[in-house]
Amino acid sequence: MTDKPSSKSPQINSVQLYQLNQLMILAQSGGNVETVLKAFSLAATRILGDSSAAQIPGNLKEGESQFSIAGFFLHIPQKQESCLFAEQGFPKEQHRLSIPDNIGHPGWVVKNKKSLLLSNTDEHPDFKQILKTARMGSAMYSPMFCRGNFIGQFITASQARNTYTIKDHKVHEIFTNCASIVFGALDGASTAKLL
Repeated sequence: MTDKPSSKSPQINSVQLYQLNQLMILAQSGGNVETVLKAFSLAATRILGDSSAAQIPGNLKEGESQFSIAGFFLHIPQKQESCLFAEQGFPKEQHRLSIPDNIGHPGWVVKNKKSLLLSNTDEHPDFKQILKTARMGSAMYSPMFCRGNFIGQFITASQARNTYTIKDHKVHEIFTNCASIVFGALDGASTAKLL
C-alpha cells in the first residue's frame, strides 16, 4: 500500500512526466553521458518555471529579456572546484567553466549538499553572477549524488525574477536525481576525470 501524496509532495504534470520518460529512454539507448545530460539541461530550460514571469511588472529590469540556462557543475574535490558540463544557454567561452568551491550559492550547495531555491535573486545580496553575459533573476540548485557520494549539482536559472517556485524546484530535484542515476549508469565518473 502506498501513502497518499501530501501537500508537500511534488506535483509533476503530464508534460514534465512525458519529458522525463523521454530523457530516460534516451539514457537507455546507451548514448554519451554528456549528450544525455545536455538533454536534461535543455528540458529544464523549456518546461520548468512560469513562462509568464517576464510579463509581470518588476520581474525584468530595463534592458533585460527573458531567457533560461541550465547545466551541471561536476565537483572536482582534489581541485576544490566544480566544472560546467552538459550546459544549455551558456556562452561558448564558458564551456568547461571552473568555479571555486567557496563561490556564492553553488559553493553553499557544495558545503551543505542540499538544494537551494532563489526565486528572486535580488533578495539575496550575496548572489554571485556566474553567467558571463547576464545576471540571472531566479535560480534553482539541486545536488547530485552517485553511490552515496556528492558529485556535483544541477543549476537552472532564468533572467526574470520569480520564474521558479517551490513546485518547480521539487520537479528540478526529481530531474536531478534521475540525471544522477544516468551519470552513474553511463560511467560519468570516467568523463569527470578528464575535466
